[in-house]
Amino acid sequence: MSLVAATRSETTKVFSTVGWWILAIVLVLYVGSTAAGLAFVFAASASGDLTGGAGAPPVPADGLAPVLYSIGGSIGYVFPLLIGTLMVTTEFRHQTLTPTFLATPKRGLVLWAKLAAGVVIGAMYGLIAVISAAAPAAGVLAGFGLDTELGSGDTWALFARTLLALVLWTLVGIGVGTLVRNQVVAIVIVLAFTQFVEPLLRLAGGFVDWLAEVTRFLPGAASDALIGASIYNVMGAGASENLEWWHGGIVLLAYALILLLIGHIASWTRDVT
Repeated sequence: MSLVAATRSETTKVFSTVGWWILAIVLVLYVGSTAAGLAFVFAASASGDLTGGAGAPPVPADGLAPVLYSIGGSIGYVFPLLIGTLMVTTEFRHQTLTPTFLATPKRGLVLWAKLAAGVVIGAMYGLIAVISAAAPAAGVLAGFGLDTELGSGDTWALFARTLLALVLWTLVGIGVGTLVRNQVVAIVIVLAFTQFVEPLLRLAGGFVDWLAEVTRFLPGAASDALIGASIYNVMGAGASENLEWWHGGIVLLAYALILLLIGHIASWTRDVT
């Protein structure tokens, strides 16, 4: 089987289940509601319309739009990460890898096909995340008479980098699924690290200088650096000095490659039971 045919097969596997669109709906609701709520608070504070606005996060009006648009990547990355993990662990759980390997004996080709399919699916989730964050945020900003910056090339570059970041997160997820065969364990690890461990480490890094130097190389911090803006930095949970955007992309890609390499050696070539 060729790589094109194998990629088509892997893509069909994802879209033939309900998991992908359930995650997509939750992504829209989660990112959209968060972007709308924060946009209202920050825009009202920046425009002076919010009562007690002195207690609101100090976000300048001229830098507000990129921060709000980055929410799709800052908090939405967990969804492509999960779908990438499910692309592999679902096959282990339901033992569909056996017929897959019988049809395509070259296991490396199967993994390459999953990565190619992951790029397509990650780009789709990235587009959904960008629209889910930008549409409500831009609407709220316009409602308060603030600049949406949608006519700026920098804004569209941020959108493009968000797409790239979420594609890389999908590849990281495939790496996690390749390494951790058990679906429940893999999902718990993903959620625990992304929702608790890393946010707490990044928050602590805001108070401890040496820890901030370490936390900026965490995957979430690298993703924010790649995107070029982050709600975490506004809330004081980001590194004191972020990586360059392309450094962030390299770090995130390195996580994906390392997980895939270890997973291929330790798990992918083992017998499927």
